[in-house]
Formats: sequence, C-alpha cells, structure tokens
Amino acid sequence: MDYQPLADVRKSLQVPWYRCPMKPGVLRELSTRSDLQGWFQAGGHLGLFLLTGILVYLTWLYELWAAFILTLFAHGTVSSFFAGTAPHELGHGAVFRTRWLNKAFLYLFSFISWWDPFDYASSHTYHHRYTLHPEGDRENLLPLHPATGKTFLIQLFTINLLTQRGRTFGKGGLISTLWVTLLGAVGRVPSDEKPANEWLNALHTDQPAQHRKSIWWSRALLLFHGSVIVFTFITELWVLPLILTFSSFIANWLAYAVGMTQHCGLKENVADFRKSVRSITLNPLVEFLYWRMNWHTEHHMYAGVPCYNLKKLHQEIAKDMPTPRTLWEAWEEMLETWRRQQSEPDYQFDTPLPATAGRNRNNTPDQLEGSIGDLAPDGLK
Repeated sequence: MDYQPLADVRKSLQVPWYRCPMKPGVLRELSTRSDLQGWFQAGGHLGLFLLTGILVYLTWLYELWAAFILTLFAHGTVSSFFAGTAPHELGHGAVFRTRWLNKAFLYLFSFISWWDPFDYASSHTYHHRYTLHPEGDRENLLPLHPATGKTFLIQLFTINLLTQRGRTFGKGGLISTLWVTLLGAVGRVPSDEKPANEWLNALHTDQPAQHRKSIWWSRALLLFHGSVIVFTFITELWVLPLILTFSSFIANWLAYAVGMTQHCGLKENVADFRKSVRSITLNPLVEFLYWRMNWHTEHHMYAGVPCYNLKKLHQEIAKDMPTPRTLWEAWEEMLETWRRQQSEPDYQFDTPLPATAGRNRNNTPDQLEGSIGDLAPDGLK
C-alpha cells in the first residue's frame, strides 16, 4: 500500500480523540513526576538486573549448572523488559522529575538492550498522535499475529535468535538485530518489503535529524557490544556476553506475553482509545517489570501521566472505561480474533463499553490532556 508523506499527514489528519473526563485539577495532580518514584521504578529495575546478573556470574564461576540455567532464565526475563518497555516510558520523559535522570536511564537501558531511542522517538510520537490510523501510525500495523508456534515458543523460552521484524517497530531476534544495527550504522534499512522497513524509511525521510542521530547510535552500539566481546576473549569471562550483550534476547516469554496485548486484534481508524487499546490486570511483580504499561488504554488517553500513577488514573475514570481483561482473557480474545480474521480479513474486535461510558466530549480539551511528555523530537514539536 502506498502512503502519503508524513509531513502531509500532519497537515491533513486530525483525530478528534475522546478522553474520559476528570474532575478539575485531578489530571494535573496525576501528571506530577517524582524523582523518588522514578528511582524506585528505574533504579529498582536496574537493581534486579544487577542482582540476577551477579547470580548468573556466581553460578557460572562455581559451575553450579542447574542453578546457572535458572538464574540465566531469570536474568533474561528481567532484561527483556529493557528492550522497548523501559526506554518507552523514559522516552516520554515522565519517570523522573529531574530531566537528565530520564535521559541517563533511557540511554543506559537502550545501550544494554540494543534499542534505538532516536528512531523510536519519531515513531512513537506518531503512534500517540494517530494511534492505529495507518496513514500516520504504522508502529503497529494490523492485523497482528499472536504467534504461538512451537519453534517460536522455544525461542521465547531460551534464546531469541531468529524472530523477524515484520509489522511492528523493533529489531526482532538476535540475528535480525545485528543485521539491522549493522545497516543502521551506514544509514540503511533492510531492503525486504516488510511494513517495519517501509515505516522506518518514512520516518527517516520525515525526520532526517533523528535519522542522523540513529546512525551514530547504531555505531555506538556496535562499538560498545563489540568491546564487550573483545574483553571476553581477553579475560575468558565467557559468561559476560550472556549477562550484558545478549541478555535482552534470553527468555523473552514474559515481555512478549504482556506486550502483545496492547493493540492486537483491536479496531483501527477510530477516535476512541477504548476501542484501539487494551488494558490488562497483572500481579505486582509483572506490573513492575512492565513499567505499569498494562494500563495501556489509560496511558494512550493521557500519555503525560507517569507510569506509577496509571493505576490511580484508571480508578479515577473506571466508570467510563471497559473492564480490564486478565492476561489470560486478553490472549483468548486475541487468538479468537486471529482465528476469525483468517476467514474474515476485515474483522476486528469491538471492545464493549459500559452503560455508564461517555461517547462525546462537551468541553474543549486543554494542552495537558494531549501531552505526550517530552517524547517528540524537535522536528515534531
């Protein structure tokens, strides 16, 4: 499909988003950032990464191989959320009140996980402004396949080597990531005709300054992780790449299970986040690892609200919102939708709204309602 240039989309596409109303002053209170809570979230996630990494090293050092496999699995599970999840919220700049702390943790987590925060800032700005309107948002291009194949699951529970980029922003598994990063370092995008590549080319044309930053970032990633590999051969600390360079490709099962629920199977080209985004309930530990993005409808509706306030936001607007699914219910819904889409390609799940839900806003939205934090690069502000 041919799409018009994104510069033209910005002029022609204006989505009249419905946002659940709140009492005066509540949104401003919920939008307040806290360094203390930021340290708990970002510092806590980093602390878990260091703890599991130390355990992996010790079990390797003392040749406790059963414990080594278990701790490596735990380390990979924790590290998997460095790719996309942690940089997502830090990219919004809404974690710490102190701005340089947002940037410092953003670059740290992105370095470890091979994430590109510069291309992502462009992509995710469009994603929030035009959620699931393909003219202006192809970060997640429907239909999305909730994959459960045997080979795929084996990779998710071991090492994700061969997963390919397709209809979502990102680099895929280890081999795909290396290839995309190598090409990115010379300013290129893979030539195969995949939606992710078309989207990346469109973003580079639209935001050349961000593309230049992305090129240098890809080079820095290769230098950093290449140095880790060289250091490993010099010191014979063979476990180091598993702890650092490859950790975000190990045990991707949980990050995939929760992340896939955000938009899969839902409606596109609607002006109601309740129809195009899905919220789910999770236990406190998984919710922490996922940076509270299980409250994803609330996040899209008010993207300037810090992740640690999203549950409060949900409670504030609950009467106007669909009932959150459990993770199991979300996957049942996605798999049934995918099954129907094989015979009904245009089918999309229409999330039912409660009887108390509003449909139209009567007041003029203020600037705070449409805030996406500090996400937008200079060319999109």
